[in-house]
Amino acid sequence: MPHKILLVDDEPHVTEALKRVLHKEPYEILVANSGNEALQILAREPVTVVISDEMMPGMPGSEFLAQVYRRYPETLRIMLTGHANLDLAVRAINEGHIYRFLMKPCNEQELRITIRQAIQQKELAEKSRQLLRKVKQQDLILQSMEKEYPGISKVERDSTGTIIVEDSDFDLDTLIEQIRTELEN
Repeated sequence: MPHKILLVDDEPHVTEALKRVLHKEPYEILVANSGNEALQILAREPVTVVISDEMMPGMPGSEFLAQVYRRYPETLRIMLTGHANLDLAVRAINEGHIYRFLMKPCNEQELRITIRQAIQQKELAEKSRQLLRKVKQQDLILQSMEKEYPGISKVERDSTGTIIVEDSDFDLDTLIEQIRTELEN
């Protein structure tokens, strides 16, 4: 399923130009002419990246991006505007937690690279969350096994690094197979 990019600008010629820039990219492009229209789209379907202008009737882009952050924090936000000043940039960063602030006219290559990097960052963050969940699950399994087989998590090694196993009442091969089976699930 391709990533969805939502372009938000009240000037149709701007969104059409951005669509042309991105037409060869593997994205599904959605367009909204206002912040309110964009919020309706976001309520219907997940979007990976939102690119918004600042100067729009009804709701400035910085306010729109702040709402996107509060409602859909997993959606990455980029501001693309021709009316930049320091106050606007600070507000967009602090309230909208934007990924990047770009100026119009924007270099086509810079826009494509920015979107790719934003998507890569999102994918890496998701992968990190998945790995953390897996580590926590494996830790719970090890804690459970430690209760059933006290001392199992404490490993002694000799000077060559070989694990030292004390004589015990249980079958080590069976235990290793149980551990392997539980960790693979």
